[in-house]
Amino acid sequence: MHAPGRTAGARVSRAPRERGRDDGRDADGFRRDAKKSLGQNFLHERGVIEKILLAVDPKPGDRIVEIGPGQGALTLPMLDRHGALTAIEFDRDLLEPLAAAAQAHGALALLHADVLTVDFSALAAAGEGKLRLVGNLPYYLSSPILFHALDHAPAIGDMHFMLQKEVVERMAAGPGSKVYGRLSVMLQAECTVTPLFKVAPGAFRPAPKVDSAVVRLVPRPPGAAGIADRARFATVVRAAFGQRRKTLRNALSGLLDAGAIEAAGLRPDARAEQVPVEGFVRLANLPVEAARTGD
Repeated sequence: MHAPGRTAGARVSRAPRERGRDDGRDADGFRRDAKKSLGQNFLHERGVIEKILLAVDPKPGDRIVEIGPGQGALTLPMLDRHGALTAIEFDRDLLEPLAAAAQAHGALALLHADVLTVDFSALAAAGEGKLRLVGNLPYYLSSPILFHALDHAPAIGDMHFMLQKEVVERMAAGPGSKVYGRLSVMLQAECTVTPLFKVAPGAFRPAPKVDSAVVRLVPRPPGAAGIADRARFATVVRAAFGQRRKTLRNALSGLLDAGAIEAAGLRPDARAEQVPVEGFVRLANLPVEAARTGD
């Protein structure tokens, strides 16, 4: 983890800007141009921001952690409503202007870090109560961030994320859907996934070329899915969806034989997209010695 950035209560000094000089920043010190390399699309539509705030509905004592606060479009209204939050930002150029902007709104603790290096479990343990994650996630990192959050699910109360609409559809898809896949199974095994609303490209600056959507994920209680070994479960799901056209017999040939698949109550000639989450749990929970029983 990188060292924490400044908190909202810190005094932030900026050199005076020459009158009439355009240095590529707005009056608040934020760069006018988004960094394409970081997948930045800054939310600005007030109606969408209000809908997210209503969905999160922060309560006193909640420990809210925002991933990728950007220029504070959601951060500042959340501070107005809740008074305090932690934000994780990778772009160093955003830290100082965001800290300065937050001073009039509440207590902002800024962490300068790559979110994939942040130990959410340790962050939760440092205070009282589980974390509530929110964020407009960069599309190119959405799946890695989701899987990283899953690794710390016991420390997380819920998550509200803005993602590419197609990703949200995959997250919530059921068996038999064309978009049901590894992401669907892995998330639904450990979370309740609820798509909330769509967001048009015009709500962002610059406008992306795709629609977005907000989704809520609520981690299930530990052990609720009945997964005996999370690593084994992940391996089986990854292999099953590795080549979608293959049957379970062929896709899982290195892990489970036809007899084992039948022992899990599934047809060896079925395809992964036909198998419900509980079916994958049964496959992964088969004793290793029974995994290959001989056809």
